[in-house]
Amino acid sequence: MSLEQRLKDRSAKIGIVGLGYVGLPLAVEYAKKGFTVVGIDVDGRKVSKINFGENYIQDVNDDDLKNVVKEGKLSATTTYDLVPEMDAIYICVPTPFNVNKDPDISYIVNSAQGIATGLRKGQVIILKSTTYPGTTEQDVQPILEKTGLKVGTDFHLAFSPERIDPGRQDFTTANTPIVVGGVTPGCTKAASMVIKQAINIVHEVSSPRVAEMEKLLENIFRSVNIALVNELARMCDRMGGVDIWEVVEAAATKPFGFMPFFPGPGIGGHCILVDPYYLSWKAREYDFHTSFIELAAKTNEDMPFYVAGLVRKSLSNTGVSFKDAKILMLGVSFKKDIDDMRNSPAVKVMELLSQRGAKGIQYNDPYVPEFKLFGEVQQSVELTAELLREQDVVVITTNHSDYDPKFIVENSTAVVDTRNVCKGINAPDKIIKLGAGEPF
Repeated sequence: MSLEQRLKDRSAKIGIVGLGYVGLPLAVEYAKKGFTVVGIDVDGRKVSKINFGENYIQDVNDDDLKNVVKEGKLSATTTYDLVPEMDAIYICVPTPFNVNKDPDISYIVNSAQGIATGLRKGQVIILKSTTYPGTTEQDVQPILEKTGLKVGTDFHLAFSPERIDPGRQDFTTANTPIVVGGVTPGCTKAASMVIKQAINIVHEVSSPRVAEMEKLLENIFRSVNIALVNELARMCDRMGGVDIWEVVEAAATKPFGFMPFFPGPGIGGHCILVDPYYLSWKAREYDFHTSFIELAAKTNEDMPFYVAGLVRKSLSNTGVSFKDAKILMLGVSFKKDIDDMRNSPAVKVMELLSQRGAKGIQYNDPYVPEFKLFGEVQQSVELTAELLREQDVVVITTNHSDYDPKFIVENSTAVVDTRNVCKGINAPDKIIKLGAGEPF
């Protein structure tokens, strides 16, 4: 039976390597459509949770996961033993960088090696992990072809970047358009056919390199524009009398030629922080230096340092010594109303304050009950009026919808607002707002 027919009658088996923010939602989506899905992950805890129908990803519906596991449509394992049974296999593993900002594609390499142990004719392999142009053909393809099977003839290989925006309800795994580029035209066709079983719109491109570069463009576009408003925010603080938030709001009234971006304590998540360095690393292979892109990345990475400086300045106004100060951080996830802490700028601010001698740091986050900082478990404290009154400064680093800005300001001695949460509240003696251009 052909792959097309197996996809049509839902007898095709789907494999997902990596069961995190990208892989698990994708696995559940295929399982909901009636496919048998096997997830592979090195983390035994994730595997155990899935097999018991326990959810750990906010963007996945608890009942959806329970139902597909109960129906036998989704299971998980830590081994690659079932690879020969799979018709299509996605690679959805992390792609971090090291301390020198060089790409670490070891998770991709390990996944490809695992798949190679059971690779057979007719399978479709789709890499989704964000990476630099050339990874699919220069790194994954040779590993798979060491088996003696040839891409485009014996099996199909393509790159199709993930487009997950954690916490978003209007665009999800199922309805966000997806790009795909195969090593050969046949690879593109086969991968597109597989993807269309779970995702509504698929845009085909001429090669994996185009798809890999497209993903980097998406995220570097955001990185550059966020860096622009972050730099303008700092300039407004230096100038005085100009509020960058009001400036962006006014500019956004133009119906063409402008897209609003907003400043903040830094950027978080996986892609926007990491991707500029993946591209700049690859560019050096061609004696090309992405100066503009790297400058934007540096500007964004400097923001936690700037926010730490605002905290120190706020404390200097109260006369409290830095090492004795009680500091409350509001929000440690990297964006509002989610529990995702990957590369959170709020955590970076906490690290900087701690490294500079602050000992009385606490945090509250309705989505993150605890996390580790310097190897020690930090637990979210209950946000009460009494707690706020005890603090020397409250730092708003994530603009969760749960936070009542009026309640926070009324019960606080000083507030450093990095997200414009306190918009419209007239308390210049208490509030230092990032980019507001107010003297302090």
